[in-house]
Amino acid sequence: MQLLTLKNTDQCLLPNLIIIGAMKCGTTSLHHYLNLHPQIFMSRQKELHFFVEQKNWTKGIEWYKSHFNSQAKIRGETSPSYTGYPKWTGVPEKIYSLVPDAQLIYILRDPIERVISHYLHRYAAGVENRSINDALADFESDYILRSKYYFQLQQYLNYFPKSNILIITLEDLNHNPQATLKKIFKYLNIDENLEIETNSKQFHKSTSKIRKNSLGFFISKMPLIHRISQLPHEIRWQVENILYSPFAQQIEKPTLDENLRQKLIEYFKEDINALRDETGQDFQKWSL
Repeated sequence: MQLLTLKNTDQCLLPNLIIIGAMKCGTTSLHHYLNLHPQIFMSRQKELHFFVEQKNWTKGIEWYKSHFNSQAKIRGETSPSYTGYPKWTGVPEKIYSLVPDAQLIYILRDPIERVISHYLHRYAAGVENRSINDALADFESDYILRSKYYFQLQQYLNYFPKSNILIITLEDLNHNPQATLKKIFKYLNIDENLEIETNSKQFHKSTSKIRKNSLGFFISKMPLIHRISQLPHEIRWQVENILYSPFAQQIEKPTLDENLRQKLIEYFKEDINALRDETGQDFQKWSL
């Protein structure tokens, strides 16, 4: 695996905060809220995926630095792909090689709810056509492994001390947003008494999911329309919903077979209990 070499001046132009996931756990909302703090600059493009070899690693350090042209005390980015092991390998090592003192945030949610949301995300995007019960029957799939939070966390503990990894939950962010943000600000050693507006934005709610029809997918491939992907993450999904609504249908949250749900709960138990032991958190709002 090729690693990049830093110049002496590079460190102050790179992020010192990275939200590493998890996918479908509120990373877009968290990215937005943190960017409202005057001491934090979050990259305009939310998901840079820089440390994933198969995505943007080959674009080089100058490309990565260009997203952090700020003198803010905290410069951050958010890429849920960073906790997509083993689909994406070598990510923690690359992060450590470039920004070894970075502070990491790992936001989680009930692992069953995350799996369902992950499936719905891919179904809405048209890349998943199976029923939810067929798609989640393989316990070694990316759907399932991304909800094995301790398994993902272990990859980072091989390089970063526990003190550099803050773990929060979507449940706490939704139900106690100010207390959760205050915890984050304290962790980042910035003004923790600033109150952030969290009531006006809700991103990627499952109730607003649509799936494009064949014409909608055809339109989405047009070069001019493709530029929408360059918009800031929190704006892009709203524009897409408006643009494609005549060429799409609303989709509802799928029902997971109860027998499969119980099998998933049993499968996740060992991993989640190890996470509890590692973090000292009880995650009592979860289903297991």
